[in-house]
Amino acid sequence: MAAGSLLFLFTVTLSLFTRAFSLVENSALLKLKASFDRSDALNSWRPTSVNACVDKWVGVICSNGVVTSLNFKDMALSGTIDIDALREIPSLRIINFANNSFSGPIPGFNELGALKALYLSRNKFTGEIPKDYFSGMSSLKKLWLNNNEFTGKIPESIMKLPHLIEAHLEGNQFSGPIPQLKSSSVTSIDISDNNLEGEIPDGFSKFGADAFEGNDKICGKPLNPCKKPEEKPAPQLPKTASASSSSSHHEQSKESGGNSSNNLVIAVIVIALLILFIVVAIIYAKRKERTYFSVLEKESNVDNRVLEVHVPESNNNRSSSSKKSIGASSQKSEGSMSRKSSKSGMGDLVMLNEEKGSFGLADLMKAAAEVLGNGGMGSAYKAAMANGLTVVVKRMREINKMSKETFDSEMKRLSTLSHPNILTPLAYHYRREEKLVVSEYMPKGSLLYLLHGDRGICHGQLNWPTRLNIIKGIASGLNFIHAEFASYELPHGNLKSSNVLLTEQYQPLLNDFAFHPLTNPEHATHSMFAFKSPEYIQDQKISKKSDVYCLGIMILEIITGKFPSQYLTTGKGGIDVVDWVRAALMKDHPEGKEWEKDLIDPDLLLGDTATESMGMMVKLLQIGVDCAQAEPEKRLDIGEVINRIEQVQIK
Repeated sequence: MAAGSLLFLFTVTLSLFTRAFSLVENSALLKLKASFDRSDALNSWRPTSVNACVDKWVGVICSNGVVTSLNFKDMALSGTIDIDALREIPSLRIINFANNSFSGPIPGFNELGALKALYLSRNKFTGEIPKDYFSGMSSLKKLWLNNNEFTGKIPESIMKLPHLIEAHLEGNQFSGPIPQLKSSSVTSIDISDNNLEGEIPDGFSKFGADAFEGNDKICGKPLNPCKKPEEKPAPQLPKTASASSSSSHHEQSKESGGNSSNNLVIAVIVIALLILFIVVAIIYAKRKERTYFSVLEKESNVDNRVLEVHVPESNNNRSSSSKKSIGASSQKSEGSMSRKSSKSGMGDLVMLNEEKGSFGLADLMKAAAEVLGNGGMGSAYKAAMANGLTVVVKRMREINKMSKETFDSEMKRLSTLSHPNILTPLAYHYRREEKLVVSEYMPKGSLLYLLHGDRGICHGQLNWPTRLNIIKGIASGLNFIHAEFASYELPHGNLKSSNVLLTEQYQPLLNDFAFHPLTNPEHATHSMFAFKSPEYIQDQKISKKSDVYCLGIMILEIITGKFPSQYLTTGKGGIDVVDWVRAALMKDHPEGKEWEKDLIDPDLLLGDTATESMGMMVKLLQIGVDCAQAEPEKRLDIGEVINRIEQVQIK
């Protein structure tokens, strides 16, 4: 009985404490709201509310009943920001004031030492930031100050933050030299479009040139080398008059012969350089197709022997070629390669099916190769085999250093999947430091290329029926992946248009899925598109709904034809398709005006039935927006997405 009374007393006390804490947070938030000049977007914040978390105040994000994040992005707020009110919310870790109308000097956010992320992009903040402003913010990981009007030098304390991952300072008026970067954890930085000058410090050389563009007075890696100051010639003593007159005839004859000799030397040098240039060009032309596979040949120590393997027909029932032995003559003289690993630890090529011809690891290494690009999961190469089969080889360096048995198991599991809208691997190769995954090459390429690359190729081919079928196929493939990998936190993890390949019939095939458990966590956060979802940016959380967010971006991309800014790491370029389409759908439109045409890719409006199909296209846009809601709990489930897409018909 006594124990029960104590438990009851503890529960009541805890409830009262939680209630009191909630009142403190509510009061602090209302004080913050009162400091804004314009706060129409926060009308749901009422003093009569019991709890900001329970009542889900707009912009307030909670965890375990306490406020952890404030997201005021795009709310047209202005005025001042009450830092004292923010200090009364001790669990606050993320603040987002991006794209509002705040002005004046930067507020005292440095008094909030526990902040992990601060987003002040696209406001009107001005003035210099003290060089030690960020010294007390050792927990800060993400800092976005871009597109304001800050002046003066970049604060040195930014570059000294021990846990900094992202720093975006572009689009301001910062001047002077770039301070030395002290933290090695930074993966994304942008200081473009300022007034900086001087040599770029060594710590920045790992970032791309676009992070520094728009600063005319800076130099060094990754930009052009800095010019060394020219040395002034040493002064010469003047000749005496007698010396000048006595040697004038000798100098004239010497000059005449010297010029002739010098011209001959210069001509010889020029000819030699031209010959050298031609030789190098010929060698490069012969070797450029070999790329990475010639390097592998040296590492593998296979001595040009042939491993006879079989490449399967894909699960899309395309035409199959007859089996053909590759390198038969060499097999007679040297024999076939065993399944055992080579002495170098290179291992061999492990086939996952056996239905479409045969080739060995040595053949793969000798194949003419073309670099396709460097994607999130690694470099990709197109390899044309001697038997006419063309494959894509992905060189994956960022896969976890797992055991061969674990990697074997995962690859074999992927190979057993069967669905018309997913691409499974044909073969793989394991090494401790990197892995190769071989899959069938799709001549149409990726959806990204067809939508945004050479539009002349696909003009008229990506029509309304084709795009609708592509969307349905993508959703169906994602639904299958979610069912097969239901236990994964991110069943796909990297759904974007560059990872959707198209067959000759424009059938979509999802690629690069289910790699999240195999990938180094640090690499996954900046290479997988699911980590661009709002919940990860704000709270470092991911879930199956992160895949749904990615699907929503793709639906909007396919119907609008616009390149989503969400794909870009720099945040520059493209269009925020979610905000753009959402704003248009919520706007009151006058009757009789075909406002939908402003949203839809003009290529979709070329057919005879385009006008009557616009209503269906708008339905898909709404589905895309509902998939890409900022709050995961408000997004559609994948099953709901399938049901709603199936209701969209070709008229």
